[in-house]
Amino acid sequence: MEQEARIREPENTIWQTRLRPQTEFERRLADALERAFAGGVTELGPLVAQLNADGVRDENHRLWTEESFCAAMARLRG
Repeated sequence: MEQEARIREPENTIWQTRLRPQTEFERRLADALERAFAGGVTELGPLVAQLNADGVRDENHRLWTEESFCAAMARLRG
């Protein structure tokens, strides 16, 4: 197979491209998620607990629940 046939154009997926800049809430949440993952958190329950312990609230400034976190992720994913 020729090299040109093997090389494909890169594809952007939805999380790599945005139609607008991140909001302050999205930046805060992303930073908190990175810290939690770096600290070894891998399960939903402990992740929600870590966000709450770190003082990172949802868009309405309420404590996270597993349900509200999943709903926010679905909304943010687009």
